[in-house]
Amino acid sequence: MANRVINFYAGPAALPLPALERAQAELLDFDGTGMSVMEISHRSKEYEAVHNEAIALLRELLRLPENYKVILIQGGGHLQFGMLPMNLLYKGRKADYIATGSWAEKAYKEAVIVAGENARLIATTKPEKYSRLPRPEEIRVNPDAVYVHFTSNNTVEGTQWKSFPETGGIPLACDMSSDFLWRFFDVTPFGLIYAGAQKNLGPSGVTVVIIRDDLLEQCLDKELPSYLRYRIHVEKNSLYNTPPTFGIYILRNVLAYNKSIGGLEAIERNNRTKGELLYGCIDRYPEFYRPFVTVPADRSVMNVDFFLPTDELNDRFVKEAKANGMVGLKGYRDIGGIRVSMYNAVTVDQIRTLVAFMEEFARRHA
Repeated sequence: MANRVINFYAGPAALPLPALERAQAELLDFDGTGMSVMEISHRSKEYEAVHNEAIALLRELLRLPENYKVILIQGGGHLQFGMLPMNLLYKGRKADYIATGSWAEKAYKEAVIVAGENARLIATTKPEKYSRLPRPEEIRVNPDAVYVHFTSNNTVEGTQWKSFPETGGIPLACDMSSDFLWRFFDVTPFGLIYAGAQKNLGPSGVTVVIIRDDLLEQCLDKELPSYLRYRIHVEKNSLYNTPPTFGIYILRNVLAYNKSIGGLEAIERNNRTKGELLYGCIDRYPEFYRPFVTVPADRSVMNVDFFLPTDELNDRFVKEAKANGMVGLKGYRDIGGIRVSMYNAVTVDQIRTLVAFMEEFARRHA
């Protein structure tokens, strides 16, 4: 469509155009029902087919073993910050937390509200403004931890774990909200994964939770309010209450599109190409495009932060980019500068367009 911009917002973020066009075509009459999918009961067979297909596609793309369950829930990552310790940190049970950014820090603080000192911070790079990830020797996992929590991609700061923390077999629990499904990965070290959909999966309002059976069996049941129990959502196939049906429908569309283009292997190739293009440009102009992340190996291929020499140039960059059809480039309020969020739906050609703009901008202003 001629009037669509290139969307670099950090979330809610860009969605694949074919997934939106499918929704457009079906909006008023879904599956011959004479209704929008937004109008159909979540107990109907038409909606149930969409719901189950979304879960099946997640399982297929990640090749999930049978001992993992998929939950589709509301509340975003914020609910999971509290729901995870509420289910698993009871009667003195302990968990370890690694803080590598703003959202990882919030997850830890919420766990402290639930579990007090039994939520333990074992590594942090906050003194360096989260400009790098902890090195392996800086992470000391406690052998009595029920899980080790970390955030796989730090949306604000632009760092990303390319290999996951070693825990000696203790289950990982991970907030993957901003890089879930950017590539295929082995889920077996993970006891629990959660991801808000609004960055890399679909619209806001849906959260994907994947939980391994052994952790599910340890979760509290009757001691918690019903909605806060992982067990009840698994038992009810994420239909305990009215789910965000339209959001799950769009999630289904996105996952089906991901499968159609070659799955996570194809998506990873695109994402790595985008990272090479953008960081290549930044590295060609190190005095003009100044990266926030201090260790190149920690650079995110989802969110890229950099600064121009002056605030005036930062503002001019954002305004000129918008005039050229590129939006969402203003940096996060706590950091400033420029942030490029290039989730799965952002294409390689769109990054080439941005890089060409950056090259020309640098020639004029460097």
